[in-house]
Amino acid sequence: MPSYQSTDGLTLHYTDEGAGIPVIALAGLTRNGADFDHVAPHLPVRLIRPDYRGRGQSDWADPATYSIPQEGADVLALMDHLGLEKAAILGTSRGGLIAMLLAATAKDRLMGVALNDIGPEIADRGLEVIKDYIGRNPAQKTYAEAAEAAEARAKLWTQFKDVPIDRWLAEVKARYKETSDGLVIRYDPKLLDAVLAAGAQPVPDLWPLFDALADLPLALIRGANSDLLAIETADEMSRRRPDMIRADIAGRGHVPFLDEPDALTALHLWLEKLK
Repeated sequence: MPSYQSTDGLTLHYTDEGAGIPVIALAGLTRNGADFDHVAPHLPVRLIRPDYRGRGQSDWADPATYSIPQEGADVLALMDHLGLEKAAILGTSRGGLIAMLLAATAKDRLMGVALNDIGPEIADRGLEVIKDYIGRNPAQKTYAEAAEAAEARAKLWTQFKDVPIDRWLAEVKARYKETSDGLVIRYDPKLLDAVLAAGAQPVPDLWPLFDALADLPLALIRGANSDLLAIETADEMSRRRPDMIRADIAGRGHVPFLDEPDALTALHLWLEKLK
């Protein structure tokens, strides 16, 4: 996997595949470039997938630097490394927050933004779910056990419907390493420290960051059963940006896999606007 150096000397990994419009795919909080394995074959673009600092194959760092501003700076450093004057951003959850920050601080580097189940207001229930698992290895000892547990949770919470077991197996392989001692998370456990520190601060108003997306081609893909992006927030996003391409994906919570037919339709419409 290729790598580049951050401004503070970390080795950060990424993948760079395909040809055409450069789209930087930014993953969820604890995730890595594998977040986009399911959608990648469907996107006729140059898809660039970085692992954030402390995640995937990238170096771990001071937890104080596990922040959206720093991760945004790392994206710009990656663009400079690749010689990209501009790129589009496909941001899942945390990645969408980074995209909105870049729209407010480095808009001239962006071609457009697609948000996957994220907006300028984050529901408390979704945050509590994240805090419940972050930084901890799962109780299950094998990929098979973890996939079965994920399937069982999906049925219990009814957020995800009609997801085959092989999809859950792919998901847990992307999230964990299977070792002789059990499953281990693919990120720095001290990411929890950064999340708790951020949570101790007053919640900032993120609507100005969303409004900074003005004039950029914009898409929103939302899980219809999402516990992180409330429908009221998504509706306000649509009101402020009536030209925003939007798809609410039935049978999906936080986050859609992005290869659902309605999600792909929205993404392809968005890509057409980038040309």
